[in-house]
Amino acid sequence: MTAYQANYFNSSDLKTILHSKRANIYYLEYCRVMQKGGRVLYLTESEKENLYYNIPIANTTSILLGTGTSITQAAMRMLSQAGVLVGFCGGGGTPLLMGVQIEWLTPQSEYRPTQYVQGWLSWWWDDDKRLLMAKQLQTARLAFMKDVWGRDKDLRQWGFDSKTEPMTSLLSNYQTQVLRQNGVNDLLTLEGRMTKELYRIASVNTNNAGFSREHDGIDKANAFLNHGNYLAYGLGATTAWVLGIPHGFAVMHGKTRRGALVFDIADIVKDTIVLPLAFICASENATESEFRQECLNYFTTYQALDVMFDTVKAMALNKEWS
Repeated sequence: MTAYQANYFNSSDLKTILHSKRANIYYLEYCRVMQKGGRVLYLTESEKENLYYNIPIANTTSILLGTGTSITQAAMRMLSQAGVLVGFCGGGGTPLLMGVQIEWLTPQSEYRPTQYVQGWLSWWWDDDKRLLMAKQLQTARLAFMKDVWGRDKDLRQWGFDSKTEPMTSLLSNYQTQVLRQNGVNDLLTLEGRMTKELYRIASVNTNNAGFSREHDGIDKANAFLNHGNYLAYGLGATTAWVLGIPHGFAVMHGKTRRGALVFDIADIVKDTIVLPLAFICASENATESEFRQECLNYFTTYQALDVMFDTVKAMALNKEWS
């Protein structure tokens, strides 16, 4: 038996866990990811000892490789077979060079489902239908915010409460405006206004006076927003890859960013979870690792990946035009 055969396995050898049910996003730094004994491990080195930690690849959606990391070809092969997305990034989970996107390395497989991409493309080429789907995406985003901000006690204590009159009015107003927009560019402009309003609310709730959204800002709120958004992009990339829909077939961001469908999907949960946690953790002077763990906990608690899958599948298989 060759060394390749000894380290090779079929994806069917793993206990199958649906991507929407997987629990983990890993951010790794200052370590080496490798294959050892049929498992994927990461090795950390210290003066006195080297420590190996197992990565449960069957229960992992994506891995971010940060500063000081390397990965072996054998580990990449196993991660690909398990359907794990791998991304290279800068320190703390954000790009090494500001403004440069994470390049997601997607597992290669010809056996992903076909019905979703075929359904998606059945309406994508029609401008009017694509606009309707963009509105549906924004509706899902508002519905998720209304749900989570209406029942999470910790967020409500910080003023992120969709049951209060001002927030109820805000969400209702934006829902009405979403339905009235006549083009994708108008919808993008409306989205920008809403996000800016949410930043204002968050800065007031957390006593962060004078906040200004800057992607290269050095304050904690901006840094945490960058960090958390890239975690959401990882979930968005996972959703698009598993359903077999290429990243270029976006409904909102197609003319503004490469890999735009990832950003469309991430928007479903990004403002609901990442935005308030970024301001709250900045107010509490949390560390990057503490903020990251809070985001991952909320993604799991409120089934963010499930919501992404359900929304995109419903859009792809829309029966109205079939």
